[in-house]
Amino acid sequence: MTTAQIALAAALSLVFLPLGLGKIAAAPFMRRAAAHLGMSRGLYRVVGALEVAGAVGLLLGPASAPLGVAAAIGLALLMTAAAVVHLRHGDPPVRALPAAVVALTAAAYAGATVAAG
Repeated sequence: MTTAQIALAAALSLVFLPLGLGKIAAAPFMRRAAAHLGMSRGLYRVVGALEVAGAVGLLLGPASAPLGVAAAIGLALLMTAAAVVHLRHGDPPVRALPAAVVALTAAAYAGATVAAG
């Protein structure tokens, strides 16, 4: 695994860990976001747990490439769903853009890791 891949995994983890922990803790900002999207607190906490699990998987990726790839794919799918949810709730495309960018970044990490063998 290259230094760039390790840095990308760390950067993605730095995005997902605080957001996931905020959802699990039901921080006020996250409660408002869940309400805006019509999601229950319980479902939002599940999403947070998936984000934290994905971040941990990315951090373990240098030791276990298959785990890192699986985590990245899971996070890419989760963020693709997040972008769709924003658009379906009438948010402007710019509100879905961060989720789409992170999804593409996670997919790029997975692709680069698989290509590296």
